[in-house]
Amino acid sequence: MRKLFTIIAILFCFLTSLASAQDTNLVGAWLINEDLSDDTDDKVELAIVAAGGDATKGFFNRDREYYRGGPVEQEMYDFISYELTLDISLEQTEYTFQYGEFLRPVYLDNRGNSVSLSGINEVKDFSFGHWDNNQLVVEGRPRDGGFTDERYNLSDDGMQLTVELFIQPKFFGADIELLRVYDRVLAYEE
Repeated sequence: MRKLFTIIAILFCFLTSLASAQDTNLVGAWLINEDLSDDTDDKVELAIVAAGGDATKGFFNRDREYYRGGPVEQEMYDFISYELTLDISLEQTEYTFQYGEFLRPVYLDNRGNSVSLSGINEVKDFSFGHWDNNQLVVEGRPRDGGFTDERYNLSDDGMQLTVELFIQPKFFGADIELLRVYDRVLAYEE
């Protein structure tokens, strides 16, 4: 019986260390690879047309972030789909994703998000995630009541992060599917 307990304890420690290593691999600074990433405006425009709307950007408008902006309740969508940098840090039970000046905690401890009726005007963005094999799956609940489904995959060498975004703002007629690819930014010591 003692041998079985020892084996189980060793196996648990091994699996915990594997999960910890997996968690820390995403930590660092990332910069968008524009050649490998989808153009966000193009994907938003496709969703507008799919929902029966008219694209307003026009052929001669070359503004790269034409559809960026809107109500503050939808700022999470803008930052995860337009921002060129992503910095990831890890505490015990949460990642912090930083897109420019936008900080976004991603909870890993199975906590829920609840809102009381008295605090309905104080609703905040909420994101939680879990590991599914080698993929971090994040579900976001922006303040507008929509959602995001995000899949984070790290390349074998750890130098590229591929993010598949499925975005559904609450009052938007169609889903936005978007691929973002980031390259790791290495710190140089002088």
